[in-house]
Amino acid sequence: MDQNYPQDLQKAIDFHGHFCPGLAIGYRAAKAAMEKLQAERAEDEELIAIVETDACGVDAVQSLLGCTIGKGNLIYKDYGKQVYTIASRKQDKAVRVALKANVFTHQENLRAAVFSGQASDEQIREFQAMQQAISQQLLAKATDSLFKVDLVEMPLPHPARIFKSVTCDFCGEEVMEPRARLKNGKIACLSCNEEYTRGW
Repeated sequence: MDQNYPQDLQKAIDFHGHFCPGLAIGYRAAKAAMEKLQAERAEDEELIAIVETDACGVDAVQSLLGCTIGKGNLIYKDYGKQVYTIASRKQDKAVRVALKANVFTHQENLRAAVFSGQASDEQIREFQAMQQAISQQLLAKATDSLFKVDLVEMPLPHPARIFKSVTCDFCGEEVMEPRARLKNGKIACLSCNEEYTRGW
């Protein structure tokens, strides 16, 4: 890679696999939150990240903030929004970082061609160059031109817990007890359980 990126960004790029506008957004959001909270990367669960997207930016949040599913301090809400709420247990504070509308534009026809697999080699090169240019612009813009950054009040989630495991009577696999269900009087994991609905 020709660019000489900051070390924390390079780590995020290595973790994600490539540099793109989505990763740049997550990187800048994480940096904005850290600055507002005067926080450092979490070793354990000192920080909590609530992300409202499953896009590329979440990888930057994981890399910079140390918030992961495995540690229980990354919470995913499927809202489809570039919004990141970062909370500090030590400070009992939270900051919500929301990407502003229309901070960059794509050439939709070019993007559609690339994602459909119908793009020519020239179109692919043009798209990659456009992605890199947008990524660089996102790195260079002032924080307040990219995001709405607000301190917010919120009850902090409980620290992650380790639960007892039980064995599903249907597939024989272990499941954490709070996720188990009863099906015809037997223990069932969620994948073996049939949800009851009234057809609505």
